[in-house]
Amino acid sequence: MNAKSSAREKIRYRIRKKISGSSTKPRLSVFRSNLDIYVQLINDENGSTLASASSKEKDIVAQKVSKVEKSKLVGAAVARKAGELGIKTVVFDRGGYIYHGRVKAVAEGAREGGLEF
Repeated sequence: MNAKSSAREKIRYRIRKKISGSSTKPRLSVFRSNLDIYVQLINDENGSTLASASSKEKDIVAQKVSKVEKSKLVGAAVARKAGELGIKTVVFDRGGYIYHGRVKAVAEGAREGGLEF
């Protein structure tokens, strides 16, 4: 594990000490790889994923846009799935990443989709 990823892990654990999701207010967890971005709604009380979205979904892959714009679409997709489950509020977990660029785009897309955090 290199210095950058170990630093991110430390930040991630520090964030996770403070926040956790429940069935009424799940945790919106973001994972960012070099090419794709993955988002999950997690209920930490019983350790289950309620809904997920990623930039690998067919309707998002079909659109030839930048990674930041894809991230915004992923945020909107997870907000739509949360709406179907009757979830309106979430706790945002940036996963140790800086709130900037693709992570910020996911948050903005989710907010525009109707999620509150």
